[in-house]
Amino acid sequence: MSKEIVDVIIEGGKASAGAAMGKAFGPLGVNLQAILEEINEKTKDFKGMKVPVKVMVETEDKSFEIEVGSPSVSELIKTEINLKKGSGDQANAKVGNLAIEQIIKIARMKKDSMLANNLKSAVKMVIGSCQSLGLLVESKEAKETSQDVFEGKYDKEINEEMTEVSSEKLERLNSEFRDLEKKQAEVAKAKEEEEKKEAEEPAEGGEAEPVAEGAEEVKPEEGKEEEKK
Repeated sequence: MSKEIVDVIIEGGKASAGAAMGKAFGPLGVNLQAILEEINEKTKDFKGMKVPVKVMVETEDKSFEIEVGSPSVSELIKTEINLKKGSGDQANAKVGNLAIEQIIKIARMKKDSMLANNLKSAVKMVIGSCQSLGLLVESKEAKETSQDVFEGKYDKEINEEMTEVSSEKLERLNSEFRDLEKKQAEVAKAKEEEEKKEAEEPAEGGEAEPVAEGAEEVKPEEGKEEEKK
């Protein structure tokens, strides 16, 4: 029997019979509701995350199989810290702060699909995604923490596959990030005020003041002649 393969990306546990699904499965003549129910059952643990799903349909008997892929690294990171979207200015506007244990947790989940040689390599890849999203790791720039990983600073945590963050450490990281947010807000406000000030200043060499009514305009050449007299 021949197979048709349909790849879709859905929010975990929330696949629905929308136009996209109808267009993808309608021509195959399968029981769409049964497919949606199985997809939602298999992806319910990925609530709030975008999940790739592969549906393989037997064209003759209309039976189907469903394979659920793993969410992207970025999706896992955002879910881990309840982040809606990354920063639009990664260099100057940080939007979160992760502990190395949270990085290890995500690296463990994605190591096989990343084709990483070992967990340490996977950790560095996850940190790279943090940099792209505008996130700090251990209250540092992601590239600095990646260098720390390379130099072995977190070998103990990685080798022991530590994935739980103590409440004390989590509070410290959150406090440090709140301080950074205040500084970022101050910088942004100062920049906005500076731009507003520059916009209000008249352009250099602007229009000359109007001549008073009844007064004659003296041209530069005429003024020089009067001075000679």
